Amino acid sequence: MNTGSFERTATQVMLALFAVLALAPLVVVVLAAMHPSGTLLSGAGLPDSFSLATFRTAWDEGGFSQLMTSSAIVAVTVVALTTVLSIPAGYAFGTMRFPFADLLFYVILTGIVVPFESLIVPLYYSFRNVGLTDSYWGLILPQTGLSISFGVFWMRAFFRSLPPELSDAARVDGATSWRILWRVLVPIGRPAIVTMVLLVFMWTWNEFLLALVMISDQTHRTAPLGLSAFQSRYGVDIPGVSAAAVFVAAPVVILYVLTQRQFLRGMLAGSIKG
Repeated sequence: MNTGSFERTATQVMLALFAVLALAPLVVVVLAAMHPSGTLLSGAGLPDSFSLATFRTAWDEGGFSQLMTSSAIVAVTVVALTTVLSIPAGYAFGTMRFPFADLLFYVILTGIVVPFESLIVPLYYSFRNVGLTDSYWGLILPQTGLSISFGVFWMRAFFRSLPPELSDAARVDGATSWRILWRVLVPIGRPAIVTMVLLVFMWTWNEFLLALVMISDQTHRTAPLGLSAFQSRYGVDIPGVSAAAVFVAAPVVILYVLTQRQFLRGMLAGSIKG
């Protein structure tokens, strides 16, 4: 075996090992959810017969129909607002020169630098005074603000990596800056945009602390918060809790599977171009 074949085989073995380590917890949770509800489990194992009854029981008893709807409303709105605002802002910071551009950019970056936990308490009292607690906007507005900080940083880096000749050629043809952005650069930047969308969706969907502080009524609870409440009530029902965990994790996994090629292209482009 030559050196190239050995390195290729070793790489494949390592990747397979990492894949097994990454997938093993997910497989254990799914197998646990296949057991009848209330079964006492002492470890990972195959059920005597595969059944979806535990998923139906957990869905109904946990009220996951409302929980998933609430999380979807919040996550989709945050992703939409972040995308619509981050793309033109990143374009402006990445390609244009205007007064205080660097200062404004660093101010926006404070959303990434400052720990979100330090803002929870004053944010709660501010939102309570204006009646935004126990509402979707109490979750959407803070997460949109934090996500825009990342979105502007991400899109600025992408637009700065593009050759200026693209914009110059379009401008010679009479295109405005707005037209250049949406007709020329955005189609090219689809992998970077998809990567941003997926990351923002994942962070928003999995957000727990903000929902725990802002939401106290059942109507506006999100899926992670509902999962915590379900676990507190049915903690001894390992199959039921596992089924509930699958519900919460499924949207992020499905979205990643559907967009993995664009996501990886966006991540690799960012790492190569710096």
